[in-house]
Amino acid sequence: MPLLTTCSAIPATRSLLERAAAVAALAGGDPDAAGAARAATALRVGVDLGTATCVLVVLATGPDGRDRPVWVDGRPSGALADGVVVDFARAVTTVRDLRDAARVALRTELPAAATAHPPCVPAADARACTFVCEAAGFDEVALVDEVGAAQRTLGLRDGVVVDVGGGSTGVGVYRAGELVALDDRPGGGHHLDLVLAGALGLALEDAEPYKRAHPGEALPVLVPGLQRIAENVRALTAGHEDLPLHLAGGALMIPGAGDVLAGYLERTVVTYPHALLITPVGIARSAP
Repeated sequence: MPLLTTCSAIPATRSLLERAAAVAALAGGDPDAAGAARAATALRVGVDLGTATCVLVVLATGPDGRDRPVWVDGRPSGALADGVVVDFARAVTTVRDLRDAARVALRTELPAAATAHPPCVPAADARACTFVCEAAGFDEVALVDEVGAAQRTLGLRDGVVVDVGGGSTGVGVYRAGELVALDDRPGGGHHLDLVLAGALGLALEDAEPYKRAHPGEALPVLVPGLQRIAENVRALTAGHEDLPLHLAGGALMIPGAGDVLAGYLERTVVTYPHALLITPVGIARSAP
């Protein structure tokens, strides 16, 4: 019998995600942000370029070595398609605006950052993510893959990271804390929006808000799309069916989506209330 588990994260991971979500909800109004930044032994910045939304996270590392999110902000972008930068100028402008807002709020310079790419995009396309951040004003930029970034947040020992973004689904298999398989397939939130918009006669830009506002009505329509994502996961985890699936990314943050995957694949699926922040936080944790 498949089991769906909600947020079985270790307390430190759950606390980190809850703090990041709380900071994001403040929309830049955290009065303690600048003070926390000054008291930190290090500040690390993560830029998740995203297909629909670009997110910037700043983590303050305290004397005890713990990371505290002090800035989380996002802006609509649309500068990427399937993990590839398709509008360089728009991407640079979005990242620069996010960086400038964080610098002003935290009252400090932010010279370095990390950014990420889907696991199997060509090297030249992956480097474009670095060039965007450099053009936006970061002097030093580390580049990681999105699944590896999610693992930096989750810290799985034996499990599968399933990072469902706007354009693709990345899958990383971990055993004894070591990566043993990594791949991705096209198909993510954008494709689900296409299904929903077509079925309900919505404008594409209205599909995502409708899905958030009316999850009960949207879920039955999205089941075929969710099953397609599930088939991708099945193919990418052949031989590792004993491991639980941990869902990261915002594309599947609709009540019941995890149950659809669990039932279809007959596997344990673990969901997280703030799944859309798992990868951005992990990108920040990967920063120099």
